[in-house]
Amino acid sequence: MIDLHTHTFFSDGELGPAELVRRAAVAGYRALAITDHADQSNIIALLQRLRPVVAELGEANGLILLAGAELTHVPPKHIAAVVKMARDNGAQILSVHGETIVEPVIEGTNRAAIEAGVDILAHPGLITPEDVQLAAQKGVFLEVTTRKGHSLTNGHVVKLALQYGARLVVNNDAHAPRDLLSIEMARKVALGAGMTLSQFDEAQANSLELVKRGENAA
Repeated sequence: MIDLHTHTFFSDGELGPAELVRRAAVAGYRALAITDHADQSNIIALLQRLRPVVAELGEANGLILLAGAELTHVPPKHIAAVVKMARDNGAQILSVHGETIVEPVIEGTNRAAIEAGVDILAHPGLITPEDVQLAAQKGVFLEVTTRKGHSLTNGHVVKLALQYGARLVVNNDAHAPRDLLSIEMARKVALGAGMTLSQFDEAQANSLELVKRGENAA
């Protein structure tokens, strides 16, 4: 299992980075990204905390660990600037908190994130066909999530992604140990959203591609 969307107590997660990584390793994960919630007020501080330790934590636990962030509730007109700020300060993987139906995300966030060229648009909610087509064109991956609430629109995301050729990843959006699902359970969530077994495997391959890209950005 590869999970490119996790949180620690640097935002709203329950665990510190070391314990999160250890628990993921014991659960059989091969790669993990720590992507705490960030905006223009804390993105640099988060990356300065993570970047010096990700290699040693990953090596100690036998998995690949990336330092990233999930830009969250950033006003759409500022997303591109914060994306650049994150890249310039060493983000190996970058997502934006998409327009999930269970939170008051500003309309236009999905489009701004895609235009800014983030790696992953997390839980994009009732994303429009036009934005899905743009994601396909720009190589932005759309997230199928196992997280309660955000997962309510997985079927919509999968349907449009398959229709317009956007690429998918499957993430847990883990905030606590119980959120680190087995690959078998993640596969069931994907199947429930309308993916086939081969499409789930392709999503895992997509995640691996992002991991390799992130390693090269180190």
